[in-house]
Amino acid sequence: MKTIGFVVSLLLAAPQIHAAGEALEYKSGDVVLEGYLATPEIKRLKNPAVLIVHDWMGPSEFTRNKADQMARMGFVALAVDIYGKNVRPKNPKEAGAAAATYKNDVKLMRERINAALQALQREPGVDKSKIVVFGYCFGGTVALELARSGAPIAGAVSFHGGLVTPKVSDAKSIKGKLLVLHGAIDPFVPQAEVEAFWKEMNDAKVDYQFNSYSGAVHAFTNPKAGSDISKGTAYNAEADRRSWQAFETFLKDVVPQ
Repeated sequence: MKTIGFVVSLLLAAPQIHAAGEALEYKSGDVVLEGYLATPEIKRLKNPAVLIVHDWMGPSEFTRNKADQMARMGFVALAVDIYGKNVRPKNPKEAGAAAATYKNDVKLMRERINAALQALQREPGVDKSKIVVFGYCFGGTVALELARSGAPIAGAVSFHGGLVTPKVSDAKSIKGKLLVLHGAIDPFVPQAEVEAFWKEMNDAKVDYQFNSYSGAVHAFTNPKAGSDISKGTAYNAEADRRSWQAFETFLKDVVPQ
């Protein structure tokens, strides 16, 4: 274990790049966090990098696989840990409680994700001017809060994440570009919340894109979410495909290689 205090389309002309991942411990204050770091087998002197933020269930095989995928695409990738080492919800009830801790304390949420950013910045070969954060559901919320914190990132991407923030004026601190990938009929992120987010971004003159996918509800990128949209969460293969394409295009724009 290494201890310290995600596009193929972008690299068609480059050699085959393989991923090598390992657990990575880092700290936020006195709290030990355990992420997963994946790096390209063939590194440049300076490499673009990504932070990948988990959903409410915490770090998982899904986020580790995303880190490996991004490393194969030429990025140094850190799948982060917001909750803390060994804090791994076992069911939705525990996940809801864990996520609520940070949704109710945005300062703490920002501290945890900024700690992950600092850990990534310390990695050899990371181009600090080419870091993008992206996350899913709860993780999408966290990604946007990292941007609102004024962190020096090139971009932030939310896949079906929440949009509400306690202090909308913080949007003026956003330095990078934003991409929000939203399910058009997501009951957990209603239209009023969407319109409030648009106003927040427009008032602060943030460079943002907002893609809304028809027929998609919450968690539309997660195959394990099932297909019953009446539950509010369901996988939507078309929205999943289109949102990933939008993400790839965004990366070409904000962290060109």
